[in-house]
Amino acid sequence: MQVSRVVRIVSLLAAIAGVESAVGQASAADQIDRALLAAPATLRAEATVLGYGGQARADDVLTLLKDGSNDVICLADDPDRDGFHVACYHASLDPYMKIGRRLSAAGESRAAILAARFAALEEGRIQAPAAALWSLTATADVDPATGPPAGARRLAVVYVPYAETRHTGLPTRPDGDSPWLMLPGTPWAHVMIPR
Repeated sequence: MQVSRVVRIVSLLAAIAGVESAVGQASAADQIDRALLAAPATLRAEATVLGYGGQARADDVLTLLKDGSNDVICLADDPDRDGFHVACYHASLDPYMKIGRRLSAAGESRAAILAARFAALEEGRIQAPAAALWSLTATADVDPATGPPAGARRLAVVYVPYAETRHTGLPTRPDGDSPWLMLPGTPWAHVMIPR
């Protein structure tokens, strides 16, 4: 009798834990729909989507939710972070991005992540990023059916390794809605383009 009661309690606790997990994390289909909002419309249908739940990819904290056929990878919104943020990038950036995700999940600082990326670059394990990235950020969840709410921020980024103002003519700080160059002179220099 006592063992039966313990089994029922354990089963109930497991069911409650499953409900909490399901509530905190969107379904794979919802993660895919929301992640694709960051990509240009012409690239969405064929994009790969990574997200949360299931078996993580090798050397990554994310799960493959949708295997695409173009060179765009989209990331689902992190259920453990406040607000809403999704991003998509060219597949050539994936090794660079995986280092950041893995170390961020381990609690490492931005400086430690950049140092690890630089070491990987020096060792030839990754290449300096030279491709595009798009993101969508909002203070609350975004419904794919209605689209981003007013106040949501879209950003396009183009990585141009080692670029400086003298190469691009761009300022190195935000200036209204003008494109600007972030991290100039570094392997991860990139042009920030508000959309």
